[in-house]
Amino acid sequence: MKAIKYVMMGALMLGIGTPAFAQTGDPKADTEAITKMIKSKAGDLAEQSKKYAKKYKKNTDVLLAMSKAYYEVKDTANARIMAENALKANKKCAKAFIILGDIQALSDDGGAAAQQYQQAIYFDPKDPEGYYKYANVYKKVSPTEAVAKLEELRAQRPDIAVDALAGRIYYTSNKFGNAIDSYSKAWADKDKMEERDIRDFAMAYYLSGKAANALEVAKFGLTKAPRDAAFNRLAFFTSTDTKQYEQALQYADALFNKSDSAKFSYFDYTYYGNALKGEKKYDEAIESYKKAIEQEFDSKDKKAGVIKTLSDTYSEIEDYASAIKYYEQYLAEYSTPTATDHAGLAQLYYYQASKLTDGEMVASLKKSDELYKNLGEKYADAIEYATFWRARVNNAMDDDQKNGYAKPHYEKLIELYNTRTELNNSDKSRLKEAYLYLISYEARIADNMAAAKKLSEKLIVIDPENAVAKQVLGM
Repeated sequence: MKAIKYVMMGALMLGIGTPAFAQTGDPKADTEAITKMIKSKAGDLAEQSKKYAKKYKKNTDVLLAMSKAYYEVKDTANARIMAENALKANKKCAKAFIILGDIQALSDDGGAAAQQYQQAIYFDPKDPEGYYKYANVYKKVSPTEAVAKLEELRAQRPDIAVDALAGRIYYTSNKFGNAIDSYSKAWADKDKMEERDIRDFAMAYYLSGKAANALEVAKFGLTKAPRDAAFNRLAFFTSTDTKQYEQALQYADALFNKSDSAKFSYFDYTYYGNALKGEKKYDEAIESYKKAIEQEFDSKDKKAGVIKTLSDTYSEIEDYASAIKYYEQYLAEYSTPTATDHAGLAQLYYYQASKLTDGEMVASLKKSDELYKNLGEKYADAIEYATFWRARVNNAMDDDQKNGYAKPHYEKLIELYNTRTELNNSDKSRLKEAYLYLISYEARIADNMAAAKKLSEKLIVIDPENAVAKQVLGM
C-alpha cells in the first residue's frame, strides 16, 4: 500500500510540474496562450509550439502571430520557420514576407530584406507596411530612391500620408532639409499626421537652426499630446532660442513637472539656466547651470561648455572671483583651448581689478598682465592682441601715466604694425590708441614736444582728422 501511495504522489507531483497541453479550439484564445508562452520562454515551449503549429497549419493568422512573437524575443530561427509555415498555408501571404524581411534586416542584410519586402508589396500592393519597410532599409543606400518607392504607394493608396512617410525617411537619414520639404507638404493636412512625424518635423526645424518654425510645430503637437515630454522640451528650447523667456519658463515647468515619463539631461538644465538668465533671474540660473554640471556628459568638452556658461553668468553680475574660479575649471576641462579661450581668463582678471582697490587691484592687474604675456609667447598670431592688452593693463596700474608702465608695450605694438602692409579698422584703432598714449606721455611727462610732434605726424597718416594730432602739430 505504501508503495502505491508513493507512486500516486510522484505522479501528482509530475502533473503539477508539467502542465498539460490545453487547446481551447478558439484560434484567438489559443494565439494568446502560445504567444504568451513564447515571450515567457516556457520550459516545454518547443513541444507546445509544434503542437500549435500542427493544429493551425492552415491558419496564417495564428502562424504569423507565433512568428512575430519569436521575432520579438529575437529567436529568428523559429520566427523564420513559422513565417515559412504561413507561406505553405498561403503562398501569397504578404505579412509572412514582411516578417522574413524583418529577420534579414535584423541581421543587417538590407538587400535580402528589400527583396522580401518587394514580395510583400507584390502580393498586397495596398498595404503600406511593405513600402515603408522597403524604403526604411533602402535609405542607407539612397534616401532619394527609398522615397521613390513611397511614391508607388501614393498611386495605390492616395489616402495614405505618403509625404509624412517620406519626411520620416529623410529625417532618420539626417537629411533635415529634405525632411522639412516633405513634412511641409504633409502639414497641409496636419490633423492626419502621426505624433511621431510631428515631433520629427519640429526636430528637423530645430536641428536646422529654424527655432521659430520648430516652435510653431511643437505647439501644434502639444494640442494633441499636452503631456508629451518631447513636445514640451522642444517648445521650451525654441522659446528660449527665440528669446521668449517668460514663455520658455512656462514650457520648462511643463517639461519638469507635467510631462509623462520625462528623463532629464544636462541639456535641459542648461537651457533652463539660459531661460532664467534671459529673465534676469541670475541666482536661479546659476543653480540650474550647477545642476547641469552634475549630470552625465558624453564628452568632457560638452561639460566644459556648460562650465564656461556658468563663468560667463557670474561675470555678467560682476562676481569676478566666481567667474575666474569656473573659467579656470573650463580651461582645465576643455580639450583644445584656443588663444581666445586663454585671453578670456586674462580679461576676467582685468575686469576684476576695476572692482578692487589698492594692493588687491594691483595684484589682479599683474595676474592679467602675466596671462597676456603668456598668451603672446604661446600663440604667434595673438602677439599684437596680447601686446595691446598688456599696454592697457599696465596703464591701469599707472596713475596718470607718471611711471610710463604702458609705454614699452605701446611702442612694441607700433613696431609690430609697422611690419604690416595692410591695416584693418581694428588695427588702426589700436594704433591710434598707442599714438595718443605716447603723444600724451612725451608732451606731459617727458616734456619732449619734438617727440610728441613726430608721433602726431604718424598718427595723422592713419587718422587725418585727429584733433589731438592737429593741436600738437600746430604748437
